[in-house]
Formats: sequence, C-alpha cells, structure tokens
Amino acid sequence: MPTATFIWRIELKVPAGAVAAFEETLEFHCLAVSALMENADEEDGLWRIEGYTGAEPDKEAFAKRFAKTAERLGITPPKATFQLVAPRDWVAENLADFPPVRVKRYFIHGSHLPGTPPTGLIALKLDSGAAFGSGEHASTAGCLMVLDGLAKSRRFRNLLDMGCGSGILALAMAKTWGAPVMACDIDDEAVRVTRKNARNNGAGPLIKTTCAPGYHSPAVKRAGPYDLIVANILARPLCRMAGDAAGHLQKGGILVLSGLLERDGPRVIAAHQAFGLHLARRLTIDGWQTIVMRR
Repeated sequence: MPTATFIWRIELKVPAGAVAAFEETLEFHCLAVSALMENADEEDGLWRIEGYTGAEPDKEAFAKRFAKTAERLGITPPKATFQLVAPRDWVAENLADFPPVRVKRYFIHGSHLPGTPPTGLIALKLDSGAAFGSGEHASTAGCLMVLDGLAKSRRFRNLLDMGCGSGILALAMAKTWGAPVMACDIDDEAVRVTRKNARNNGAGPLIKTTCAPGYHSPAVKRAGPYDLIVANILARPLCRMAGDAAGHLQKGGILVLSGLLERDGPRVIAAHQAFGLHLARRLTIDGWQTIVMRR
C-alpha cells in the first residue's frame, strides 16, 4: 500500500480585484491554485486563495513576492499562512463517494456504484487516490465535451494526456478511439492513480504512463508526435509549454487546453498562436474555459 504524500498549503485573502494577480504569483511556484469568495453576500468581499506545493515553501521569499504584487496593485500586503497537510489522500478522500456524473457520452462513477452503468455510454470508473479529476469540475467537463464533439468527426491514432491527474481524460480517449495514449504528470501519485484506473477500466494495454515535468520526458518524445493532445493544467504552465506542445503535435493535429479561467483565455491563445497554432473553438463553463487549437 503506497504511503500518501505530505503537501504544503499556502493560504491568503485578497480583495476581488487582486485575485488574478495573486493567482499568477502562486501559479509559478505551486502544483495547483484555487480561489474562493469568502462571503458571496458582500460585493467587495475578500477572496481566499490557496496554493499547493510538494516542497516546503520559503516563507520569506513568498512574503517578498506577495509584497511586490501588493505594491504593484496599491494594496496592503496580505498575510499568508503556511500549513503542512497531514499525510493522507487529501484531494480525493471524497472521490470514492462522488456521485455519478454524465458528460455527453461519458458516464463517470466511483467503484462503489451498485449495479451496472447505463448502456450506450462510455463508462469511466475512478477509484480514490490523491489525484485531481472526477469529471465534476468545469475544466474536466469541458475537455470531455470537446472529446465527445471530436469523436463525431475525427479518428485519432496517437494521443497524449499532459497533466493526467486521475487519468480520466486518458481513459476517455483510450475508450473512445481504442488508440494508444501517453499519460504524463509531474506528480508521481497522479501517475500511480492513472495506472490503477487504467487497469480497472480494462485500458491498461492502451495507456502508458510517465512521471516527468511537462514535455521534457524521453517517453513522451519517443511516443510522439501526436494527433491529439489534451492538457488540463493551469494558464501559466500552458503558456510556458506552448512551444513544446506545438513541437509534439502532428500537422493537422488538435490541441485541447483547459484548467484556465475565461479571463486567461486570450493570453493562452496568443502564446500558442505564436508557434503557428490556430484557434478552432472556445468552450466556457461556469467561468472556466476550454480552448481547442489546430496545427
């Protein structure tokens, strides 16, 4: 039984107008960043921003970054708290109990679901594990909706799930097209969960996994180029990896980008257009955007 991983949570509260700037400050140093309004009844209330990182944060360095961002915005620097989260499956303790979710042709459910999934749908069974992606989040749902649309008119033969999380999108691609999928994540726990979910869905032979920082992986390079790449990550890393994504995409291939807020869409699109990719579609769900680019 694998041991769960310690992880640090960085938390701060900022005014609504400062959320984007502080999210960007954290994104460069964290594996995941989230923002939540503290009080929906207050129009100008504070927002709580949380960043998660596997490395112990340098508190003094973070304080300086926050002070610099606050100075640029003309506000008082927020006080940050740093907490080491207990070694448990902190993200997905509830995953085993999440309700079944249907997104177009995909039926996502936990292993606890009694009976059999509805006929005529592609069932994706997810077991608990410390990895993101159950289909409930708008960014994951957006990717699944795009995959459903592509399946109506395209046939893909070599696919990549960059930032695989729980492996839900790798599973969807493998079961939709019956083609090999490379699933890559910087988090070894995500890779372990993806591998487990692939076996449990009978897709083990189709899904190969690797733990690596982005496209800088010998396994990712050997398996490419790809005719379909899905990257459900964050806006800033997507921009940084735009050149690598374009370089691993076949001519005529499709790149699906998600994990970004609608306001970040223009800069993510521009970053990829700089490497010769063209915008094909944008899909927005609850303020989260999924972008489809074509080479």
